[in-house]
Amino acid sequence: MLPNRVLFTACVIILTLLSACSSNKATDYEQISENDKIVIRFSHVVGEDTPKGQAARLFAKLVKERTKGKVEVQVFSNSSLYKDSEELEALAQGRVQMIAPALSKLSDLVPELGVFDLPYLYSDLDGYHKVFDGKIGSLIADSVESKNMVSLAFWDSGFKQFTSNLRPIRKPEDLTGSTMRIMPSSVLDQQFSLLRVNPVQINFNDVYLALEQGKIHGQENTISNIYSKRFYRVQKYMTLSDHGYLGYLVVIDKKFWNRLPVEIQKVIKETMNEVTAWQRNQAVQIEKDKLKEIQDCRCIEITGLTADEKAAWRQLFRPLYQEMEQRLGSTFFSELQLQP
Repeated sequence: MLPNRVLFTACVIILTLLSACSSNKATDYEQISENDKIVIRFSHVVGEDTPKGQAARLFAKLVKERTKGKVEVQVFSNSSLYKDSEELEALAQGRVQMIAPALSKLSDLVPELGVFDLPYLYSDLDGYHKVFDGKIGSLIADSVESKNMVSLAFWDSGFKQFTSNLRPIRKPEDLTGSTMRIMPSSVLDQQFSLLRVNPVQINFNDVYLALEQGKIHGQENTISNIYSKRFYRVQKYMTLSDHGYLGYLVVIDKKFWNRLPVEIQKVIKETMNEVTAWQRNQAVQIEKDKLKEIQDCRCIEITGLTADEKAAWRQLFRPLYQEMEQRLGSTFFSELQLQP
């Protein structure tokens, strides 16, 4: 009879060998010359365990399988290649082929995307999806293409929440005088100016340190990003405000796209459509799961807003809607089908 420790070690070795054999079998189809392989470098700035991070990995896996290894999507998460302020230039210069920036980051290039920075635009994610998948989504795709990118999908992160080290945030005046990190966006800049906040733009991966060192008082983000970047560990208060939407536009370099064989373009589009449907459902579940984990840690005070409190915030932001309608035109605004 073998001692338990020896038996355990033998079992581990056998399982490791079986796993290796299985792995080799699964990758037999990859015996393709480097000259024939198509490599797509996909850069993004959030964690792997976020809705975008998980969707990027799934997309890469499915494309590899469906092209039998001919197309390899290399995913670089957490700003491991480029910061969010560097991604567009990297795409334009061909250093990466795919990125998935927040809609805010593209609003200077494509002004129509600025409308999705309006606070309390829709009360649920379905409202955004209907617009993305309809006429406005097509108009945006045309505008994006004119900037030498091809639009592949709109992905969700979810609704944004406030965090702060100064005080709980229930009323607009609770933000007065604070310094908050925002993404580059003229609409967000105006929004926080209305709140009498000092808005500052900081690369996403630098926000934790800025919060920890007290250079900024707070920020706005989705639960999954607050969790993955551990912002809740360097903030005292979080408000479940659902005041804004954070979504991403997955784009691929137009010159690179046009060089791809038609059959490869078809696989990429079909796979992206499937992954997007999965991603939208996954985003909702991840937000729920991560909120529970933050609540369970009992390391940050969490506040919710009542319907009346949200109505006060909406009223404050009405001038933003009027200005955006003048900028983009009443025809465009009518397509949004906003509730009065």
